[in-house]
Amino acid sequence: MKATTTLASVRTPDGALLVLQEHDGEHYLKVGGMPLMSTRAAASEQEMADFACGGLPPPRRVLIGGLGFGFTLRRVLELAPPEAAVEVAELLPVVVAWNREFLAEVNGRLLDDPRVSVIISDVLDLLRRPGEGRYDAILLDVDNGPDPLVQRANARLYTKGSLEMVKRSLTRRGRVVFWSANKDKQFEQLLRRVFPRVDSVAVKAYPSSRRFAHCLFVAERD
Repeated sequence: MKATTTLASVRTPDGALLVLQEHDGEHYLKVGGMPLMSTRAAASEQEMADFACGGLPPPRRVLIGGLGFGFTLRRVLELAPPEAAVEVAELLPVVVAWNREFLAEVNGRLLDDPRVSVIISDVLDLLRRPGEGRYDAILLDVDNGPDPLVQRANARLYTKGSLEMVKRSLTRRGRVVFWSANKDKQFEQLLRRVFPRVDSVAVKAYPSSRRFAHCLFVAERD
């Protein structure tokens, strides 16, 4: 049986222990002992980009909330044109550092793509900036989605006020996609109060899975 190796760990600003581990060639991120993400189960993170950027004119301005292991960023860059500008808001600088140091051969090298700007910031702070219609697509993979949350402070992203701020930040017919570990009827209803077009899509964690474990909430501005 192959051992699990702890590559790095750090205390987050709220005191939780964030740990990066490797086991049998796969990487895992845990916070407070709870699994947050892995390189093994990244299909839904890539599918986010297909729903946000696919079927539209190629997006020229994209905002990604949460770098994670970079799978969403990788797919966005595959779909975006050479002149695109892709902003990645990541709250924890150590996540960016770990991508470069430990995950360079996974997706870390994407951070050097000239289209990419990594901003160490809460994604809500970027959405609060003055100006309307700044992004063709917004992809938000923060925490485990609206419920259950690993960090309660992230609940503010899933409020009506924040959703209205997201809507204002989108161009006409621009889309936002929220990643969620579970279906959430209450959050879907809240989205429908803000956006004219909303869809809830069950997705697989990894391609060979027999069940649809995760959920993507897709909303489009009129």
